[in-house]
Amino acid sequence: MTRKLSLNAFLHDTGHHEASWRHPESPVGRAHDISFYVEQARTAEAAKFDGVFFADVPGFWASTPYRPAAHLEPITRLSAIAAQTTHIGLIATASTTFYEPYNLARLFSSLDILSGGRAGWNIVTTQSDLVARNFSLKAIPSAEERYTRAQEFIDVVTKLWDSWEDDAITADRESGVYFDVDKVHQINHVGSHYQVEGALAAPRSPQGRPVYVQAGSSNEGRAFAARNAEAIFTAHQTIGDAQAFYADIKGRAVGLGRQPDDIKILPGISAFLGDSESEAKELEHYVNSLTVPAYGLAQLQNLTGTSLQHLDLDEKVPAEIFGDAGNVLDNSRSRLQVVANIVDREQPTLRQLLHRLAGGRGHNVVAGSPTQVADIIVDWFENGAADGFNVMPPLYPQLLDAFTEKVVPILQDRGVFRTEYEGTTLREHYGLDRPESIYRAGAAAVATA
Repeated sequence: MTRKLSLNAFLHDTGHHEASWRHPESPVGRAHDISFYVEQARTAEAAKFDGVFFADVPGFWASTPYRPAAHLEPITRLSAIAAQTTHIGLIATASTTFYEPYNLARLFSSLDILSGGRAGWNIVTTQSDLVARNFSLKAIPSAEERYTRAQEFIDVVTKLWDSWEDDAITADRESGVYFDVDKVHQINHVGSHYQVEGALAAPRSPQGRPVYVQAGSSNEGRAFAARNAEAIFTAHQTIGDAQAFYADIKGRAVGLGRQPDDIKILPGISAFLGDSESEAKELEHYVNSLTVPAYGLAQLQNLTGTSLQHLDLDEKVPAEIFGDAGNVLDNSRSRLQVVANIVDREQPTLRQLLHRLAGGRGHNVVAGSPTQVADIIVDWFENGAADGFNVMPPLYPQLLDAFTEKVVPILQDRGVFRTEYEGTTLREHYGLDRPESIYRAGAAAVATA
Protein backbone atom coordinates (compact mmCIF):
# COMPACT_ATOMS: atom_id res chain seq x y z
CA MET A 1 0.00 0.00 0.00
CA THR A 2 1.23 3.50 -0.86
CA ARG A 3 2.44 5.37 2.20
CA LYS A 4 0.05 8.16 3.18
CA LEU A 5 0.52 11.26 5.26
CA SER A 6 -1.16 11.50 8.69
CA LEU A 7 -2.68 14.75 9.98
CA ASN A 8 -3.96 15.53 13.47
CA ALA A 9 -5.67 18.73 14.56
CA PHE A 10 -4.23 19.85 17.90
CA LEU A 11 -7.22 21.67 19.45
CA HIS A 12 -6.30 24.55 21.74
CA ASP A 13 -8.99 27.10 22.72
CA THR A 14 -8.64 30.19 20.46
CA GLY A 15 -5.43 28.99 18.80
CA HIS A 16 -1.82 28.05 19.46
CA HIS A 17 -0.52 31.59 19.31
CA GLU A 18 -0.40 33.01 22.82
CA ALA A 19 -2.15 36.24 21.68
CA SER A 20 -4.80 34.49 19.57
CA TRP A 21 -7.53 35.38 22.05
CA ARG A 22 -6.86 39.10 21.49
CA HIS A 23 -7.52 38.89 17.75
CA PRO A 24 -10.74 40.81 16.93
CA GLU A 25 -12.30 37.70 15.39
CA SER A 26 -11.30 35.24 18.11
CA PRO A 27 -14.01 33.10 19.76
CA VAL A 28 -12.59 33.81 23.23
CA GLY A 29 -16.06 33.65 24.81
CA ARG A 30 -16.40 30.03 23.67
CA ALA A 31 -13.28 28.61 25.34
CA HIS A 32 -15.46 26.38 27.56
CA ASP A 33 -18.23 25.77 25.00
CA ILE A 34 -18.20 22.15 23.84
CA SER A 35 -20.03 23.03 20.63
CA PHE A 36 -16.96 25.07 19.58
CA TYR A 37 -14.69 22.03 19.86
CA VAL A 38 -17.26 19.83 18.13
CA GLU A 39 -17.26 22.29 15.22
CA GLN A 40 -13.46 22.10 14.94
CA ALA A 41 -13.52 18.29 15.10
CA ARG A 42 -16.13 18.18 12.36
CA THR A 43 -14.04 20.52 10.23
CA ALA A 44 -11.04 18.21 10.64
CA GLU A 45 -13.18 15.14 9.95
CA ALA A 46 -14.61 16.65 6.77
CA ALA A 47 -11.00 17.10 5.61
CA LYS A 48 -10.27 13.42 6.46
CA PHE A 49 -7.80 14.15 9.28
CA ASP A 50 -6.62 11.14 11.26
CA GLY A 51 -7.49 12.60 14.64
CA VAL A 52 -7.97 15.50 17.00
CA PHE A 53 -5.78 15.93 20.05
CA PHE A 54 -6.05 17.65 23.43
CA ALA A 55 -2.99 18.32 25.57
CA ASP A 56 -3.47 18.51 29.32
CA VAL A 57 -1.73 19.48 32.54
CA PRO A 58 -3.56 18.47 35.77
CA GLY A 59 -2.95 21.78 37.45
CA PHE A 60 -3.49 25.51 37.16
CA TRP A 61 -0.29 26.34 35.29
CA ALA A 62 -0.93 29.98 34.41
CA SER A 63 1.71 32.09 36.16
CA THR A 64 0.47 35.28 34.46
CA PRO A 65 -3.06 36.47 33.61
CA TYR A 66 -2.37 37.12 29.94
CA ARG A 67 -3.88 34.06 28.29
CA PRO A 68 -7.05 31.93 28.71
CA ALA A 69 -6.54 29.28 31.36
CA ALA A 70 -8.61 26.69 33.27
CA HIS A 71 -8.93 24.12 30.49
CA LEU A 72 -11.49 21.34 30.76
CA GLU A 73 -10.49 17.71 31.23
CA PRO A 74 -9.76 16.16 27.79
CA ILE A 75 -11.35 12.69 28.00
CA THR A 76 -14.66 14.28 28.96
CA ARG A 77 -14.44 16.69 26.03
CA LEU A 78 -13.56 13.90 23.61
CA SER A 79 -16.51 11.82 24.80
CA ALA A 80 -18.81 14.67 23.81
CA ILE A 81 -17.03 15.01 20.45
CA ALA A 82 -17.33 11.24 19.88
CA ALA A 83 -21.13 11.54 19.92
CA GLN A 84 -21.02 14.20 17.17
CA THR A 85 -18.48 12.59 14.80
CA THR A 86 -18.08 9.23 13.09
CA HIS A 87 -14.50 8.65 11.93
CA ILE A 88 -11.97 11.04 13.38
CA GLY A 89 -9.57 9.76 16.04
CA LEU A 90 -9.81 11.11 19.60
CA ILE A 91 -6.47 11.55 21.40
CA ALA A 92 -6.18 12.74 25.00
CA THR A 93 -3.21 13.38 27.26
CA ALA A 94 -3.07 11.61 30.63
CA SER A 95 -0.17 11.33 33.05
CA THR A 96 1.23 8.06 34.36
CA THR A 97 2.47 9.95 37.42
CA PHE A 98 -0.95 11.19 38.53
CA TYR A 99 -3.36 8.45 37.46
CA GLU A 100 -3.76 4.88 38.68
CA PRO A 101 -3.60 2.26 35.91
CA TYR A 102 -7.03 0.81 36.62
CA ASN A 103 -9.07 4.01 36.45
CA LEU A 104 -7.17 5.27 33.39
CA ALA A 105 -7.63 1.93 31.62
CA ARG A 106 -11.35 2.07 32.29
CA LEU A 107 -11.69 5.69 31.08
CA PHE A 108 -9.89 5.10 27.78
CA SER A 109 -11.56 1.74 27.21
CA SER A 110 -14.94 3.43 27.63
CA LEU A 111 -13.97 6.15 25.14
CA ASP A 112 -12.75 3.55 22.64
CA ILE A 113 -15.92 1.48 22.94
CA LEU A 114 -18.33 4.41 22.79
CA SER A 115 -16.54 5.95 19.79
CA GLY A 116 -16.32 2.70 17.83
CA GLY A 117 -12.54 2.41 18.12
CA ARG A 118 -11.18 5.95 17.83
CA ALA A 119 -9.32 6.50 21.11
CA GLY A 120 -5.65 7.39 21.49
CA TRP A 121 -3.71 7.98 24.70
CA ASN A 122 -0.93 10.59 24.72
CA ILE A 123 1.32 9.21 27.45
CA VAL A 124 3.14 11.78 29.57
CA THR A 125 4.98 11.52 32.87
CA THR A 126 4.66 15.24 33.84
CA GLN A 127 7.63 17.20 35.15
CA SER A 128 6.01 20.04 37.08
CA ASP A 129 6.44 20.52 40.83
CA LEU A 130 3.31 22.70 40.67
CA VAL A 131 1.30 19.67 39.59
CA ALA A 132 2.99 17.42 42.14
CA ARG A 133 1.74 19.66 44.92
CA ASN A 134 -1.83 19.06 43.75
CA PHE A 135 -1.33 15.34 44.41
CA SER A 136 0.16 15.36 47.92
CA LEU A 137 3.77 15.41 46.69
CA LYS A 138 6.30 18.09 47.62
CA ALA A 139 8.18 17.72 44.33
CA ILE A 140 8.02 15.78 41.09
CA PRO A 141 9.99 12.50 41.05
CA SER A 142 13.17 12.34 38.98
CA ALA A 143 12.92 11.64 35.25
CA GLU A 144 14.40 8.17 35.77
CA GLU A 145 11.83 7.31 38.44
CA ARG A 146 8.94 8.74 36.41
CA TYR A 147 9.83 6.69 33.33
CA THR A 148 10.41 3.52 35.37
CA ARG A 149 6.96 4.00 36.89
CA ALA A 150 5.52 4.80 33.45
CA GLN A 151 6.84 1.55 31.97
CA GLU A 152 5.17 -0.50 34.69
CA PHE A 153 2.02 1.58 34.22
CA ILE A 154 2.00 0.68 30.51
CA ASP A 155 2.51 -2.99 31.32
CA VAL A 156 -0.45 -2.95 33.73
CA VAL A 157 -2.92 -1.14 31.46
CA THR A 158 -1.96 -3.37 28.54
CA LYS A 159 -2.81 -6.43 30.61
CA LEU A 160 -6.07 -4.82 31.73
CA TRP A 161 -7.10 -3.92 28.18
CA ASP A 162 -6.34 -7.51 27.15
CA SER A 163 -8.00 -9.12 30.18
CA TRP A 164 -11.17 -9.81 28.21
CA GLU A 165 -10.54 -11.90 25.12
CA ASP A 166 -12.29 -10.70 21.97
CA ASP A 167 -14.90 -13.46 22.03
CA ALA A 168 -15.45 -13.56 25.80
CA ILE A 169 -19.03 -12.26 25.55
CA THR A 170 -21.31 -15.02 24.28
CA ALA A 171 -24.73 -13.55 25.27
CA ASP A 172 -26.34 -17.00 24.89
CA ARG A 173 -29.98 -16.45 25.78
CA GLU A 174 -30.81 -20.17 25.60
CA SER A 175 -28.20 -21.27 28.13
CA GLY A 176 -28.35 -18.09 30.19
CA VAL A 177 -24.58 -17.63 29.90
CA TYR A 178 -23.52 -14.06 29.11
CA PHE A 179 -19.74 -14.46 29.09
CA ASP A 180 -17.17 -17.26 29.05
CA VAL A 181 -15.42 -17.16 32.42
CA ASP A 182 -12.35 -18.85 30.93
CA LYS A 183 -11.86 -15.87 28.62
CA VAL A 184 -11.91 -13.16 31.28
CA HIS A 185 -8.58 -13.03 33.12
CA GLN A 186 -7.38 -11.64 36.40
CA ILE A 187 -4.04 -10.04 35.63
CA ASN A 188 -2.66 -10.47 39.18
CA HIS A 189 0.03 -7.86 38.64
CA VAL A 190 2.47 -7.38 41.52
CA GLY A 191 5.26 -4.93 40.76
CA SER A 192 7.45 -2.24 42.27
CA HIS A 193 4.80 0.47 41.96
CA TYR A 194 1.46 -1.28 41.37
CA GLN A 195 -0.49 -4.24 42.65
CA VAL A 196 -3.54 -4.78 40.44
CA GLU A 197 -5.74 -7.87 40.42
CA GLY A 198 -8.13 -7.19 37.52
CA ALA A 199 -9.91 -8.03 35.32
CA LEU A 200 -11.00 -4.71 33.80
CA ALA A 201 -14.66 -3.82 34.30
CA ALA A 202 -15.12 -3.41 30.55
CA PRO A 203 -14.81 -5.80 27.59
CA ARG A 204 -12.01 -5.58 25.04
CA SER A 205 -12.48 -2.48 22.94
CA PRO A 206 -12.77 -2.24 19.14
CA GLN A 207 -9.08 -1.37 18.69
CA GLY A 208 -7.95 -3.98 21.20
CA ARG A 209 -6.46 -1.09 23.08
CA PRO A 210 -6.17 2.64 22.37
CA VAL A 211 -3.32 3.86 20.19
CA TYR A 212 -0.25 4.63 22.32
CA VAL A 213 0.98 8.17 21.62
CA GLN A 214 4.00 9.79 23.26
CA ALA A 215 5.25 13.37 23.26
CA GLY A 216 8.62 13.34 25.01
CA SER A 217 11.81 13.87 23.01
CA SER A 218 14.29 13.82 25.90
CA ASN A 219 16.74 10.95 26.25
CA GLU A 220 14.41 9.08 28.61
CA GLY A 221 11.41 9.91 26.44
CA ARG A 222 13.03 8.53 23.28
CA ALA A 223 13.92 5.23 24.93
CA PHE A 224 10.38 4.95 26.29
CA ALA A 225 8.82 5.87 22.94
CA ALA A 226 10.94 3.42 20.94
CA ARG A 227 9.67 0.61 23.13
CA ASN A 228 6.01 1.61 23.52
CA ALA A 229 4.78 4.40 21.25
CA GLU A 230 2.75 3.94 18.09
CA ALA A 231 2.75 7.67 17.31
CA ILE A 232 5.06 10.43 18.53
CA PHE A 233 4.25 14.14 18.74
CA THR A 234 7.49 16.08 18.53
CA ALA A 235 8.86 19.60 17.94
CA HIS A 236 11.52 20.53 15.36
CA GLN A 237 12.46 23.81 13.72
CA THR A 238 14.46 22.45 10.78
CA ILE A 239 14.20 19.48 8.46
CA GLY A 240 17.73 18.45 9.45
CA ASP A 241 16.84 18.17 13.14
CA ALA A 242 13.63 16.37 12.25
CA GLN A 243 15.51 13.87 10.06
CA ALA A 244 18.00 13.15 12.85
CA PHE A 245 15.18 12.55 15.33
CA TYR A 246 13.25 10.40 12.83
CA ALA A 247 16.26 8.19 12.10
CA ASP A 248 17.10 7.90 15.80
CA ILE A 249 13.62 6.77 16.86
CA LYS A 250 13.16 4.37 13.95
CA GLY A 251 16.61 2.89 14.60
CA ARG A 252 15.91 2.41 18.29
CA ALA A 253 12.60 0.71 17.47
CA VAL A 254 14.25 -1.70 15.04
CA GLY A 255 16.85 -2.47 17.71
CA LEU A 256 13.99 -3.54 19.98
CA GLY A 257 12.54 -5.88 17.38
CA ARG A 258 9.90 -3.52 16.02
CA GLN A 259 9.32 -2.42 12.43
CA PRO A 260 9.95 1.20 11.34
CA ASP A 261 6.31 1.60 10.31
CA ASP A 262 5.17 0.58 13.81
CA ILE A 263 5.73 4.20 14.90
CA LYS A 264 4.30 7.31 13.23
CA ILE A 265 6.42 10.42 13.85
CA LEU A 266 4.33 13.59 13.74
CA PRO A 267 6.08 16.96 14.25
CA GLY A 268 4.01 20.03 15.02
CA ILE A 269 3.40 22.68 12.35
CA SER A 270 1.74 26.01 13.08
CA ALA A 271 0.90 27.77 9.83
CA PHE A 272 -0.05 31.38 9.21
CA LEU A 273 -1.79 31.15 5.85
CA GLY A 274 -2.57 33.82 3.28
CA ASP A 275 -3.28 33.89 -0.41
CA SER A 276 0.31 35.10 -0.76
CA GLU A 277 3.42 34.90 1.39
CA SER A 278 3.27 38.64 2.09
CA GLU A 279 -0.34 38.36 3.26
CA ALA A 280 0.58 35.47 5.58
CA LYS A 281 3.54 37.35 7.04
CA GLU A 282 1.40 40.43 7.55
CA LEU A 283 -1.06 38.32 9.59
CA GLU A 284 1.81 36.82 11.60
CA HIS A 285 3.25 40.27 12.29
CA TYR A 286 -0.13 41.59 13.43
CA VAL A 287 -0.79 38.69 15.81
CA ASN A 288 2.75 38.96 17.21
CA SER A 289 2.06 42.63 17.90
CA LEU A 290 -0.72 41.57 20.28
CA THR A 291 1.63 39.64 22.58
CA VAL A 292 2.34 40.69 26.17
CA PRO A 293 6.10 40.33 26.84
CA ALA A 294 5.53 39.35 30.48
CA TYR A 295 3.63 36.27 29.33
CA GLY A 296 6.28 35.28 26.80
CA LEU A 297 9.05 35.68 29.37
CA ALA A 298 7.20 33.44 31.83
CA GLN A 299 6.62 30.83 29.12
CA LEU A 300 10.26 30.97 28.07
CA GLN A 301 11.34 30.34 31.65
CA ASN A 302 8.89 27.41 31.89
CA LEU A 303 10.29 25.93 28.66
CA THR A 304 13.96 26.36 29.44
CA GLY A 305 14.30 26.78 33.19
CA THR A 306 16.20 30.02 32.49
CA SER A 307 15.00 33.55 33.21
CA LEU A 308 15.78 36.29 30.68
CA GLN A 309 14.00 39.03 32.64
CA HIS A 310 17.27 40.93 32.95
CA LEU A 311 17.60 41.47 29.16
CA ASP A 312 16.20 44.42 27.27
CA LEU A 313 13.62 43.35 24.68
CA ASP A 314 15.79 44.63 21.83
CA GLU A 315 19.00 43.11 23.19
CA LYS A 316 20.52 40.08 21.49
CA VAL A 317 19.99 36.84 23.43
CA PRO A 318 23.45 35.48 24.36
CA ALA A 319 23.95 32.03 22.83
CA GLU A 320 25.97 30.87 25.82
CA ILE A 321 22.95 31.25 28.09
CA PHE A 322 21.72 27.89 26.76
CA GLY A 323 25.16 26.45 26.20
CA ASP A 324 24.51 23.18 28.05
CA ALA A 325 21.32 22.37 26.18
CA GLY A 326 22.81 19.44 24.26
CA ASN A 327 21.95 18.54 20.67
CA VAL A 328 19.17 16.80 18.80
CA LEU A 329 20.51 13.33 19.66
CA ASP A 330 21.75 13.98 23.21
CA ASN A 331 19.59 16.06 25.48
CA SER A 332 17.76 15.66 28.75
CA ARG A 333 15.35 18.57 28.19
CA SER A 334 14.19 18.48 24.60
CA ARG A 335 12.39 21.83 24.39
CA LEU A 336 15.37 23.65 25.91
CA GLN A 337 17.47 22.24 23.09
CA VAL A 338 14.97 23.52 20.48
CA VAL A 339 15.16 27.03 21.93
CA ALA A 340 18.96 26.89 22.16
CA ASN A 341 19.18 25.97 18.48
CA ILE A 342 16.97 28.94 17.52
CA VAL A 343 19.24 31.30 19.44
CA ASP A 344 22.40 29.78 17.98
CA ARG A 345 21.09 29.72 14.40
CA GLU A 346 19.15 33.00 14.20
CA GLN A 347 20.85 35.18 16.84
CA PRO A 348 17.56 36.92 17.69
CA THR A 349 16.84 39.78 20.03
CA LEU A 350 14.75 38.85 23.05
CA ARG A 351 11.67 40.36 21.41
CA GLN A 352 12.28 38.31 18.25
CA LEU A 353 12.75 35.15 20.29
CA LEU A 354 9.52 35.75 22.20
CA HIS A 355 7.67 36.25 18.91
CA ARG A 356 9.38 33.15 17.48
CA LEU A 357 8.02 31.04 20.33
CA ALA A 358 4.63 32.75 20.68
CA GLY A 359 2.96 30.68 17.99
CA GLY A 360 4.16 27.19 18.76
CA ARG A 361 6.26 27.00 21.95
CA GLY A 362 9.14 25.47 19.99
CA HIS A 363 7.12 23.83 17.22
CA ASN A 364 7.71 24.88 13.62
CA VAL A 365 5.88 28.13 12.83
CA VAL A 366 5.63 28.98 9.14
CA ALA A 367 3.98 31.82 7.23
CA GLY A 368 3.18 31.41 3.57
CA SER A 369 0.72 30.62 0.83
CA PRO A 370 -1.11 27.27 0.79
CA THR A 371 1.31 25.98 -1.85
CA GLN A 372 4.35 27.00 0.21
CA VAL A 373 2.99 25.27 3.32
CA ALA A 374 2.12 22.16 1.32
CA ASP A 375 5.66 22.17 -0.12
CA ILE A 376 7.14 22.08 3.40
CA ILE A 377 4.85 19.25 4.47
CA VAL A 378 5.62 17.14 1.39
CA ASP A 379 9.36 17.83 1.66
CA TRP A 380 9.49 16.60 5.26
CA PHE A 381 7.21 13.64 4.50
CA GLU A 382 9.15 12.44 1.47
CA ASN A 383 12.64 12.99 2.89
CA GLY A 384 12.72 11.04 6.15
CA ALA A 385 11.63 13.78 8.55
CA ALA A 386 7.97 12.98 9.27
CA ASP A 387 5.17 10.47 8.75
CA GLY A 388 2.67 13.28 9.15
CA PHE A 389 2.03 16.39 11.20
CA ASN A 390 0.27 17.64 14.29
CA VAL A 391 -1.48 20.68 12.80
CA MET A 392 -1.45 23.57 15.29
CA PRO A 393 -3.32 26.57 13.83
CA PRO A 394 -2.23 29.87 15.40
CA LEU A 395 -5.86 31.06 15.25
CA TYR A 396 -9.01 28.98 15.65
CA PRO A 397 -11.23 28.58 13.75
CA GLN A 398 -10.05 30.66 10.79
CA LEU A 399 -6.63 29.09 10.22
CA LEU A 400 -7.91 25.52 10.64
CA ASP A 401 -10.54 26.41 8.04
CA ALA A 402 -7.84 27.81 5.76
CA PHE A 403 -5.66 24.73 6.19
CA THR A 404 -8.47 22.28 5.45
CA GLU A 405 -9.87 24.31 2.55
CA LYS A 406 -6.61 25.32 0.85
CA VAL A 407 -3.68 23.13 1.95
CA VAL A 408 -5.39 19.73 2.18
CA PRO A 409 -6.63 19.77 -1.45
CA ILE A 410 -3.05 20.40 -2.62
CA LEU A 411 -1.81 17.44 -0.55
CA GLN A 412 -4.60 15.30 -2.01
CA ASP A 413 -3.80 16.38 -5.56
CA ARG A 414 -0.17 15.38 -4.98
CA GLY A 415 -1.30 11.93 -3.87
CA VAL A 416 0.14 12.04 -0.34
CA PHE A 417 -3.10 12.44 1.64
CA ARG A 418 -6.35 10.48 1.56
CA THR A 419 -9.48 11.74 -0.16
CA GLU A 420 -11.71 9.33 1.78
CA TYR A 421 -11.37 7.35 4.99
CA GLU A 422 -10.46 3.72 4.34
CA GLY A 423 -11.38 2.56 7.84
CA THR A 424 -13.27 3.65 10.93
CA THR A 425 -10.69 3.32 13.72
CA LEU A 426 -7.69 5.46 14.60
CA ARG A 427 -5.45 2.42 14.13
CA GLU A 428 -6.76 2.01 10.59
CA HIS A 429 -6.17 5.70 9.84
CA TYR A 430 -2.55 5.38 11.02
CA GLY A 431 -2.07 2.08 9.20
CA LEU A 432 -1.40 0.24 12.46
CA ASP A 433 -2.31 -3.38 13.14
CA ARG A 434 -4.86 -4.25 15.80
CA PRO A 435 -2.83 -5.88 18.61
CA GLU A 436 -3.64 -9.44 19.52
CA SER A 437 -4.57 -10.06 23.14
CA ILE A 438 -1.81 -11.50 25.31
CA TYR A 439 -4.50 -13.90 26.52
CA ARG A 440 -5.38 -15.22 23.07
CA ALA A 441 -6.04 -18.95 22.78
CA GLY A 442 -2.89 -20.92 23.43
CA ALA A 443 -0.95 -18.00 24.96
CA ALA A 444 -2.50 -17.75 28.43
CA ALA A 445 0.26 -19.79 30.04
CA VAL A 446 2.98 -17.60 28.50
CA ALA A 447 1.18 -14.44 29.57
CA THR A 448 0.76 -15.72 33.13
CA ALA A 449 4.45 -16.63 33.30
